[in-house]
Amino acid sequence: MNRNRAMFLADWKDALFIHLQIDPQFLGRVVPFELDLRDGHAFVSLVAFTQSHLRPTIGGKLAAWLSAPLAEHEFLNLRAYVRVNGEPAIYFISEWIPNRLATLIGPRLYGLPYHMASLRYRNIPDGNPMQGRIFAPGGSLAYRATIDPRAALASAKPGTLDHFLLERYTAYTHRNGVSRKFNVDHAPWLQTRASAELTEASLLSSNGGWSKSAQIVGANYSPGVKDVAIGRPEICCPKTVAATPASPL
Repeated sequence: MNRNRAMFLADWKDALFIHLQIDPQFLGRVVPFELDLRDGHAFVSLVAFTQSHLRPTIGGKLAAWLSAPLAEHEFLNLRAYVRVNGEPAIYFISEWIPNRLATLIGPRLYGLPYHMASLRYRNIPDGNPMQGRIFAPGGSLAYRATIDPRAALASAKPGTLDHFLLERYTAYTHRNGVSRKFNVDHAPWLQTRASAELTEASLLSSNGGWSKSAQIVGANYSPGVKDVAIGRPEICCPKTVAATPASPL
């Protein structure tokens, strides 16, 4: 993406990715794009991180001041892996945030599936387990993760499952019958593999029956990326989008 066309810049900190393998016949019922399969399997990831220093690319200090209420808060993304017109991408199934203003703006501007929630993270690699709890009207989710403190941070190697799941820079949304596409640009994730478990997962059940076939197949921790360039949303894909996703089973 041409960074000069970015709409916002932001920093994403202390990101924990928890990857789940899904039977594609179940996940396809809630994802309106072609699933990007690997060895016949579909995947979703839970991504828990903190956004900070969100600011518009135009408007200077005044625009940054006006956007301050949106600048820093926790995120939990639930994303699927898709391929649209031959391009690998992600599709946001749901996103939970504690910022009410963002829940009003994000869906209207980007079609993002934001939901209000209480999020409490401790994604700090200090030798103690990382932990997080998310409480939302649709359920709750809790995780616990550890990393080897001796492991070096590195970008994922092309061809690996880590690279397949982490290094994607195009995102799609679908809201009220309208599909949108936007690009992001940032340095490759410096990461290390993690061991993770979900100690509570009722929040997943509220997003479709596919969760019954889900199993954790890996996790990654990254201290984050700075100056993420977030592109402008574009209405897209009228010929490649399937019917509106079915209601949760």
